[in-house]
Formats: sequence, C-alpha cells, structure tokens
Amino acid sequence: MSRTDRERRVELGSFLRARRERISPEAVGLPGGGRRRTPGLRREEVAQLAGVGITWYTWLEQARDINVSAPVLDAIARALRLDQRERAHLFTLSATVDLEAQSRLCSALAPGYQLFLDQLDPFPAVALSWRYDILAYNTAYRFLRGDLEEIPPEERNFLWLFFTHPDYRDFVEDRDNGARHAVAKFRTHLATHLGDPLGHELVGRLLAASPFFAEIWSQHDVAPDDPGYKVFPTDVGRLRVMPQRLLHSEGDGWTMVYTPADDRTAALLPRLLDRAPSARSDAIA
Repeated sequence: MSRTDRERRVELGSFLRARRERISPEAVGLPGGGRRRTPGLRREEVAQLAGVGITWYTWLEQARDINVSAPVLDAIARALRLDQRERAHLFTLSATVDLEAQSRLCSALAPGYQLFLDQLDPFPAVALSWRYDILAYNTAYRFLRGDLEEIPPEERNFLWLFFTHPDYRDFVEDRDNGARHAVAKFRTHLATHLGDPLGHELVGRLLAASPFFAEIWSQHDVAPDDPGYKVFPTDVGRLRVMPQRLLHSEGDGWTMVYTPADDRTAALLPRLLDRAPSARSDAIA
C-alpha cells in the first residue's frame, strides 16, 4: 500500500468513526440501553444495519488494506444516514465511483435552466453531459430531426441516437466528419472519467449496435478540429449554423447553442417552432 493510499484509508476510518458516533441507537431503531464507552453506534451495530461482516467493517475503520465496492459503500452510507456531500466524501476516500451520484448527474440540471434554454428559441439549444446524455433542450432543438419528445428519455443520448436511430442518421449533412468529431471528443472526455462505469457501458452498447461506431472507435482519434460550422438537413430546410459552446457544472458537460451562419438560415429557424403542437393549435384557433 502506498503512502497516499494509507493516508486516504486512515482518513476514511476517522470519518466513519466520527459519523457513527453522532447517531444514537434509538434514531435507527436499535435499543439504547446499557453503558457505552463512546457515544453513538457501535461498530457491530453499523455492520448489522449495513448488512456487512463486523470483522470487515472493523478492518475498514482500522485502515486495513481491504477491497470495497459501490454497493457496500451505499449500504454504509444509508446506515450512517450520510447526506449527499458526506456520501461523496465517503466514495472519494474509498477511491470508488458512486453509481447513484453519476446517475443523478445524468438527469439533473439547476432549477431554471430549462427557462434559459427556452429563451434561446428559435436558436436550437441543448444541454449535454460529458457522455452526450441529452439533459434538456428547447423547442427548436426538439424538432431538428423528427420529434425528440417521441424518444424515451432513457434513450436520449446524442451518440446513441446518431449511431443507432434512423431519424438521427443524417443529423448533420457531413455524417462521416460529424461522427468522427463526436467520437473523438467523447474519447477525450472519457480519458478524464476512466473510473466512470456508465461511460464504458455506453461504449460497449455502441460497439455492439453500430459497426460504424466500432470502426471509428478503433482508430483512437482524439478531439479533431471542429469545422467551425454545421449543416443540419431538416424538414424546414437546410440550416447552416455556428455552434456556440457554454460550459455548465451538471454532468460535467456543456450547452450547445446553434446560431445562424447566414440570412437564409436565420429566416428558416423560426419555422422549427411552428412544428410544436401548441403552435399548430394556436394557428388553427
């Protein structure tokens, strides 16, 4: 065990002791009678609540060199009633990826973010996580290809749609360069999230579902130059746009806003909004 690992495990043990000593047995439904040398829960009580062995849990607090897993840490976090910040600290000290937290990152944006995106109409705008999960979007982006609302939320990942969904096969006019650029950017982001199993799970699904993705992935390209503009072939016409990239903290991702690159596109973009059911209803009324 390296010195850094040792220090991290010692800190983990101290953190666990501090957290169990602040919880009374009565608070977790255990009898509180009898004399206790220290306040709070005993080690065996935490082990009981978490469903782990008392010896294993004792070794964990003693900074022994033992293996830990995300499910067991989840059980300990629940037994000790850790809040989100404490839970994140527990997983960091354990050098383990918190799958539950990663899942939250995929689906949560700050309150009011949707209002921000809506104000950008008729410029298409979409908020993405580093895995290209589609977190939120405005009406103009919704109707770039078909209707994004008709796709189940769990399938709303741009890479997954681009390589497997027929409506998104021609999302951009130059499919080959668009695909290579997206995959290279994703590989660059993955290199900074190597401990994230959700990213690797996405790669596995794409490799199994798309020979085109597998071909590009095997070339190990990283972050090629962006062409500077994109062309979207849409139902309202050919849109030539300039991508504007805004960073946000949720999902360690960014928001893409597509502004018109010529007057023709500027005139066509509002027609995307006409495709919304509410807009058609208003027009009929």
